[in-house]
Amino acid sequence: EVQLVESGGGLVQAGGSLRLSCAASGFTFDENAIGWFRQAPGKGREGIVCTNSDGRTDYSNFAKGRFTISRDNTKNTVYLQMNSLKPEDTGVYYCAMTPICAYDYYYWGQGTQVTVSL
Repeated sequence: EVQLVESGGGLVQAGGSLRLSCAASGFTFDENAIGWFRQAPGKGREGIVCTNSDGRTDYSNFAKGRFTISRDNTKNTVYLQMNSLKPEDTGVYYCAMTPICAYDYYYWGQGTQVTVSL
């Protein structure tokens, strides 16, 4: 059974940092891509960044310079380091699995809440 479990969310003041984790199981982790998404209250889901199995990454414009994705294939985990957080970064953050970043995502985690206060 494929499982993706996010953790690391929480409440942080504007300008602060958080590191989210996505622990994966049930599939060949180092042969697949993992993406991070978020959904703000009252808004649709938006992509943040994706990392392919070969380490190539694809960032959304708003994430460049503040967010950094990394993966540890020995731990089947992908991380999202978020710096200089803003109140508009508040939302539920999800990770998802796809064979290649440009493809549809097959499996999703349950999400972790990130709240950025003024």
